[in-house]
Amino acid sequence: MTQQELQARYEAVMMNAFGAPKRVFERGEGIHLWDADGRRYLDLLSGLAVTGLGHAHPGVTAAITAQLGSLGHVSNFFASQPQVRLAERLAALTGHPDARVFFTNSGTEANEAAFKLTRLTGRTKVIAMEGAFHGRTMGALALTANPKYREPFEPLPGEVVFVPFGDEAALRAAADERTAAILIETVQGENGVVPVPDGFLAASRRIADEVGALLWIDEVQTGLGRCGEYLAHQADGVSADLITLAKGLGNGFPVGACIATGRAASLLQPGQHGTTFGGNPVAAAAGNAVLDALEGGVLENARATGAWLAWAIEALGHPRIEGVRGRGMLLGVVLTRDVAAQVADAALKAGYVINAPRPGVLRLAPPLIATPEDLAGFVEALPGLLDAHG
Repeated sequence: MTQQELQARYEAVMMNAFGAPKRVFERGEGIHLWDADGRRYLDLLSGLAVTGLGHAHPGVTAAITAQLGSLGHVSNFFASQPQVRLAERLAALTGHPDARVFFTNSGTEANEAAFKLTRLTGRTKVIAMEGAFHGRTMGALALTANPKYREPFEPLPGEVVFVPFGDEAALRAAADERTAAILIETVQGENGVVPVPDGFLAASRRIADEVGALLWIDEVQTGLGRCGEYLAHQADGVSADLITLAKGLGNGFPVGACIATGRAASLLQPGQHGTTFGGNPVAAAAGNAVLDALEGGVLENARATGAWLAWAIEALGHPRIEGVRGRGMLLGVVLTRDVAAQVADAALKAGYVINAPRPGVLRLAPPLIATPEDLAGFVEALPGLLDAHG
């Protein structure tokens, strides 16, 4: 069936939450995708920073297949060996022997769990950042700064205060003895790939400690190698009380996690939160397979290739490129004009999958296994894509 026929069928039965799909993809392998008409694309988006190991990764595929063939689901009245093993490994990443894990199916659910957990401190105020994105469910949306996302669904839960991202003075002024948590992303992906300013995470840790609040770091997009580290905030020398993960944890299989350390680790008690599918054996098997693969030099490659990609794009010296920002394999190409959506569409026609989180920013999040040789063709094509919309 052709691309056009499948798109028409999609629009006839799907709610219009995403608009018309730009392509219908049928197959993926490594860093490439193929659409319903058989055309190949270089995937520089990884399903929004999800398929860090590339498509149809043999280790992940084998783990999911084997686990589903032996035990697929038992509910959280019971446990499974893959679930326990994955929780142990994620807890160990924090460096805290008292870390505890709650599994979810997605990033927004991980943030919902963390939001509920902050209420168990006896406080209700959460300080989040302007430009933040934490999900679309009602609680996560309350923590998200974009008015376009928020306003149709107000009133939203909670006492959430937004301060400018990176403004230590504003954060200090907002924090008080009523503050349950300070919530930060290491890189604001949906805001145009904006990294946390130097020193701000450390300042946030100090301020949280001063007022007795939790420091909550959303690593849903930035964690598990995307920024070249297992947990991106650890490169800043900071320890978090709450960490939320998803996206790259399952390489395409739905799995997320809320990790709590220190006093936050013992707050959640039986009956206060739950999930039917979170941490099921198949999801846990996928997560374990991802962690196995990340041990094989993937993080080092993400750092090296990400640095090369940022350098190569800036080295073009193109007048429509203001600069490149981000960390590891999460990069934003900042343009001098608000033509990012048009450039992303042109790139798709040329066989490159990217997106435009902001009118003047292109987001690049290639698979962590990509090499400079894999990405060189896109760099060479970028000037022509920009010139067509300059």
